[in-house]
Amino acid sequence: MTAKTPRTAPRQAPQPLSPADYLIKILNARVYDVAVASPLEVAAQLSQRLNNTVLLKREDQQPVHSFKLRGAYNKMSNLTPAQLKKGVICASAGNHAQGVALSANKLGARAVIVMPTTTPQVKIDAVKQLGGEVVLFGDSYSDAYQHSVALEKKHGLTFVHPFDDPDVIAGQGTIAMEMLSQHTGPLDAVFVAIGGGGLISGVANFIKAVRPDVKVIGVQMNDSNAMIQSVAAQQRVTLPDVGLFSDGTAVKLVGEETFRVASGLVDGFMEVNTDAVCAAIKDVFVDTRSIVEPAGALAVAAIKQYVAQHKCKGQTFAAILCGANMNFDRLRFVAERADVGEEKEALFAVTIPEERGSFKRFLETIGALPGGPRNITEFNYRMIDSSKAHVFVGLSTQAKGESGQIAKRLNKQGFDTLDLTHDDLAKEHLRHMVGGHSSLSQDERLMRFEFPERPGALLKFLSLMRPGWNISLFHYRNQGADYGRIVVGLQVPPKDNKAFDQFLATLGYPHAEETQNPAYRLFLRS
Repeated sequence: MTAKTPRTAPRQAPQPLSPADYLIKILNARVYDVAVASPLEVAAQLSQRLNNTVLLKREDQQPVHSFKLRGAYNKMSNLTPAQLKKGVICASAGNHAQGVALSANKLGARAVIVMPTTTPQVKIDAVKQLGGEVVLFGDSYSDAYQHSVALEKKHGLTFVHPFDDPDVIAGQGTIAMEMLSQHTGPLDAVFVAIGGGGLISGVANFIKAVRPDVKVIGVQMNDSNAMIQSVAAQQRVTLPDVGLFSDGTAVKLVGEETFRVASGLVDGFMEVNTDAVCAAIKDVFVDTRSIVEPAGALAVAAIKQYVAQHKCKGQTFAAILCGANMNFDRLRFVAERADVGEEKEALFAVTIPEERGSFKRFLETIGALPGGPRNITEFNYRMIDSSKAHVFVGLSTQAKGESGQIAKRLNKQGFDTLDLTHDDLAKEHLRHMVGGHSSLSQDERLMRFEFPERPGALLKFLSLMRPGWNISLFHYRNQGADYGRIVVGLQVPPKDNKAFDQFLATLGYPHAEETQNPAYRLFLRS
């Protein structure tokens, strides 16, 4: 008689965690060995301006100036002694790297941090000071991530994901736990920046389990909106490129678990642009005398936009200031764009007759604009020919929406006017290049690029170009970011257009063509 082999039941996939499950995990999360219960403060001046109460959750005051250490430490504190002895690994260019390094230092574990070669030295030094072993690899986070996976397997390390892990999510959820204990009164909505989705997943799970009446609003940059696109498509969407101004939220693909949670629990999503975020950084500074990074200001920018859209008064909104790891050099760019974002400055291209008295008449027209005298914030003039001149001018404004009204008034007075207030090419480059018409620049195509700030980036660009293509225009301004913003004019014969498109694809740098941009055609096109 032969013994029968016992039949084993098929392994079932684990059930998704419910808000109640996450509530238990959040209540039991271990974060306060390294994190502090950050303050929840009233932004007095911003609240007065908006006629609503704005609360700021000051995660910028954490030891690593970001919320990321909460999730990293909670994940690592749940590892076995054997796992901690072997060490942990992560891929990150910023806040998560510092959170993992600090947590490992506290737990006595080895931490290997894989960072792209484009990572600024200030961030590399910060990780090393916390005891992390930095490995530089690749040009992007994706390159660093793939290398970290290989090292994880090779050395038996434990990977600490920046967002797509229940323990990481639970650690971030302690922020909401603190907020609701710090503010027990009316709370209409909490605004949360989204990169990969770990922060909003933790916040939404706790709030919907404890105070489901409070809205949770997710906020993304308009050029890095992977979660918004994914929720709309009901499946995860991979972005081909992401904007790099808010590097803390520049994620091409959100997590599987964070997508599931956000799809089910988040009440709404909003997009904000670079100018709005710069203005929000200034708002936070005015109220707190602290400077947050772009990702840290997303929630404040969204509150301002929400109030303007819904015309609400007397409500209470909370914004999580999720980080303050800002490169000092980037402040120049933020200051330059803040007034435009707040719409306290408007930019115009104006054509005036090249005749006696026309310049004086133009200034008199500006002085007579409705709303009283206005400061001229910028003025660039270039004579084009004997009959007309083009002027690039910036004017102070008092309220949103004035730029269009001013343009109409100037046109009515006989000055052909183009409103450039919301034109990125004009704001980033043309204001510094006015007067570049050239009769020699035939077949010119104008391209905007984002080049990685590292040696060899421009050489790669030139090496891939065909010898017959001539650079007819080049402008670059260092913005203190990981990537440089560059505008290039290239003389490409029409017969080479297909080859040029292939060149762009092979190059692989984020780009946009501006050949038809009206500001370019006015100031620079021959």
